[in-house]
Amino acid sequence: MATDSRLPSVAVPGKILGPATHYLPGPGTHIHNNQVVSSLLGHVTVTAASARPAGPAKRLTKITSRAAEELPTVSVARGERRREVLPDVGHVVLCRVTRLMPRQAIVSIQQVGGTVLETEWQGVIRSQDVRATEKDKVKIYESFRPGDTISLGDQANYYLSTASNELGVIMATSEAGNDMVPVSWKEFKDPLTGLSEPRNVAKPE
Repeated sequence: MATDSRLPSVAVPGKILGPATHYLPGPGTHIHNNQVVSSLLGHVTVTAASARPAGPAKRLTKITSRAAEELPTVSVARGERRREVLPDVGHVVLCRVTRLMPRQAIVSIQQVGGTVLETEWQGVIRSQDVRATEKDKVKIYESFRPGDTISLGDQANYYLSTASNELGVIMATSEAGNDMVPVSWKEFKDPLTGLSEPRNVAKPE
């Protein structure tokens, strides 16, 4: 396989790759209006005539000025699908709060470790999993708000826990719509309005 500076490295369906007078259509391509056109989304490769295995090739729609056996073959191949990373016990995940309930917060899991997920997974933070101490005093609405970004430790079955000093809210927006900064383990402050709002704040070590 080789590359050709006249060709794109990646093609989408319908992308014209070159005239049939210069290339033979390989896998993932077809001929349209005497042009070699990509049939799918993928990486473009060129096989020189000398490297092409013997066997029947796709017929061109018209006779070319060069012998077909002398033409390189252009192909388009799909890349390997990236294997999705799933949250597992012991993983630290990054989430966004989507909904609050009296005894739990519903979150969207967006990142596992350093890997951003292609598919967001739903998680739940129960009030007893917000912090390690004084669990009976936890109030969900004083710990999180919709839109907060949270660093979380995953316990099991997508039930999540912030019961560790380094876990909790890492980004928050005030009721006035401004980005806030943490000022204590349980409070964020809007630097523009000067008003504070309660949160379960992450304290990175």
